[in-house]
Amino acid sequence: MQIRLVVTGLLVAAMAAANPSWHGHAAVQQVLDQAVAGGLPGISAEIRGPDRTWFGTAGVADITTSRQRKPPDRFRIGSTTKTFVATVVLQLVAEHRLRLDDPVERWLPGVVRGNGQDGRRVTIRELLGQTSGIFDYQGDSTLQKQSVGTPFLVHRFDQYTPDQLVRIAMAHPSPFAPGTNWGYSNTNYILLGMLIERITGRSLAQEIALRIARPLGLTGTYLPAATDTSILAPHGRGYSKLLLPDPTPIYDVTELSPSWSWAAGGLISTVGDLTHFFGALLAGTLLPPAEQRAMFNTRPTVGWIPNTTYGLGMSSIALSCGRVVWGMGGAISGSFSYTYGTRDGRTVLAINVNGDWNNPIGTFTQALEAQFCPAG
Repeated sequence: MQIRLVVTGLLVAAMAAANPSWHGHAAVQQVLDQAVAGGLPGISAEIRGPDRTWFGTAGVADITTSRQRKPPDRFRIGSTTKTFVATVVLQLVAEHRLRLDDPVERWLPGVVRGNGQDGRRVTIRELLGQTSGIFDYQGDSTLQKQSVGTPFLVHRFDQYTPDQLVRIAMAHPSPFAPGTNWGYSNTNYILLGMLIERITGRSLAQEIALRIARPLGLTGTYLPAATDTSILAPHGRGYSKLLLPDPTPIYDVTELSPSWSWAAGGLISTVGDLTHFFGALLAGTLLPPAEQRAMFNTRPTVGWIPNTTYGLGMSSIALSCGRVVWGMGGAISGSFSYTYGTRDGRTVLAINVNGDWNNPIGTFTQALEAQFCPAG
């Protein structure tokens, strides 16, 4: 039986002194405390190990009420959604309902066409691995103008269909020919979400629930509908500086339309659900061996997070001590998350901040180093 411990600051230090095995957790707690001291509103982390589960937090879930963050709190997980979607696709491959080397055109005829982009030449594998050469719709200049500064406060409630997002991407030239390079594109995963719905006849939300959330007991994980701008309780607030330099006010952006991220970044979850999901995925309990090998067959990334490789919805990070951890990160307005663990899934760390400034990726890297590269 796993034990969930909610600990902060001084209590962690006292436990570390009494039990050297707590050293890594104390170091992670220090990273959390430093993040809040540096100006982030709140941060929480869970470490799921072989025999216990640790939860740490610093700062607040709500700057108005000063409520602390708690283990069941839900938050938007951004691109970590991609690993859930990739898992569903690979399960469909294992069921012989599609093949990784099928062209996108076979399942979504006529959808990927325009400006050098052609679904007849792009495979499912290339969508999953970010090697398709399909333009990232989030790079569209109009969408970017609506995402930065005070225009976002109005446009965050705009609703898009997956078809609309793909059409935005098709209006731009392909950055490279399929399979010739690596380039992160959210459009790839919008297409994969469409493909899942086409093959199964059910919504993406239903497939994630049926195949992952319910079997694993992930009670805090779900994909909201396009019209659902809120987060189911319990949850804290999400804060943003709207991608502007300081001095900039802090805005509450908890409510927004998930439709413009959907299969690329629309899921809501908790730190506990994330450690559980990635622990199961890394351990090989969600995919058969052949599909597991395909997911973890990685290549170096280009213009993404330093020291990373990317497979099929799965990434790795090489830490300073030489250890490699596996998982995925995600960002969406008001929320940044990382979930990475050992290749066997025995130890997994999930971390989330409810503010989107002060380089959260730097904080997350420090937390991974503290846990997986302990000093002394």
